[in-house]
Amino acid sequence: MQVTETLNEGLKRGYAITVTAAELDEKVNAKLKEAQPDIEMKGFRKGKVPMALLKKQFGPRVMGETMQEAIDGAMNEHFEKTGDRPALQPEVKMTNEDWKEGDDVNVEMSYEALPDVPEIDLSGVELEKLVVKADDESVDEALANLASTAQDFEAKDGAAEDGDQVVFDFLGKVDGEAFDGGAAEDYPLVLGSGSFIPGFEEQLVGLKAGDEKNVEVTFPEEYGAENLAGKPAVFECKVKEVKAPKAAEIDDELAKKFGAEDLEGLKGQIRERLEAEYAGAARQVMKRGLLDKLDELVTFDLPPSLVEAEAGQIAHQLWHEENPEVEGHDHEKIEPTEEHNKLAERRVRLGLLLAEIGQKAEVEVTDQEMTQAIMNQARQYPGQERAFFDFVRQNQQMQQQLRAPIFEDKVIDHIAEQAKVSEKEISKDELQKAVEALDEE
Repeated sequence: MQVTETLNEGLKRGYAITVTAAELDEKVNAKLKEAQPDIEMKGFRKGKVPMALLKKQFGPRVMGETMQEAIDGAMNEHFEKTGDRPALQPEVKMTNEDWKEGDDVNVEMSYEALPDVPEIDLSGVELEKLVVKADDESVDEALANLASTAQDFEAKDGAAEDGDQVVFDFLGKVDGEAFDGGAAEDYPLVLGSGSFIPGFEEQLVGLKAGDEKNVEVTFPEEYGAENLAGKPAVFECKVKEVKAPKAAEIDDELAKKFGAEDLEGLKGQIRERLEAEYAGAARQVMKRGLLDKLDELVTFDLPPSLVEAEAGQIAHQLWHEENPEVEGHDHEKIEPTEEHNKLAERRVRLGLLLAEIGQKAEVEVTDQEMTQAIMNQARQYPGQERAFFDFVRQNQQMQQQLRAPIFEDKVIDHIAEQAKVSEKEISKDELQKAVEALDEE
């Protein structure tokens, strides 16, 4: 087997691989001889089929397998010897397409090699970690929001308004006939909640206890019950009571509803939750700052194919964000702009750098972390979690999409542990501005 270099420009590599006919024949004979004891053929005892007949019967298939194995072996040997890591799957093609048995096999292999990534002294990287404490005002605001979710209703005089609760009896009819599920007594309905079909709740606004009204509506075309879908209906309604919303008292009893021992305990839980949210936002700001510093510290050649693919993906994603009405991908190709290309270069450079740092630091994504990531994603498909799990388990690309951000975050944590990190306490509003600035860049 011969491997000859034909191209070496920047990160582009090209090689001519020749597998001699003698080598192929030797490997084919060895495969047939190994299989001979187990082969049965009419007219011969098991294991006694002549080699010439085996070669005639199975030779072409074994030859194809042997050619592929020889080429794969030559490629693996080449990468082990040179230390090259292809950026994408190498392009391999047979150059003597008129090949026949007895000829050498000539193959061309081309690829772009991943570059050598320079080492960085992480101890010299300086980072600023923003710290935000949850003030009493923020805690009280969150507490008030909790109280509003635990609101009750109390009887009121006067007409029902949007947000009030109406307790009423109703009987629904289609074409003058009552239908199953169309009647109830003492039903509590919050006006404006959207619990009933469109147009129903609005017609109860202005009614008082004791009022009766026929509410006329039309069931939606996509309504679940086919016998009612798209049909006009009349609901005979009798209002029994009108209640106004009443916010829950902010006291120990409210705290117990949310699993705390008392009000101070609930405030402590809220404070912890708020500060955890602030810490998450602050981490994103620090991460962007770290990536900016890393981008300034290193420069190296990038595989054009990776940059081109990344720029195309960026352009495609941004185009869909600007054209949300287009759901499919059967549109014209979106050509990347210079801005897209610059962003792609940054992403590829930082991606290769983080991968190199993570590899040298032996950063790994554990099975438990992957399972948690899959579970988080599966929650977006209620009722189909099992199917989603199976899909991910059988899809390597999907697994990589879930693994990549976990790996990146763990590498970021590793770098932060080596870097010089100083803390800066700021207000919630200042943190909000810093986060908004990330989206503007």
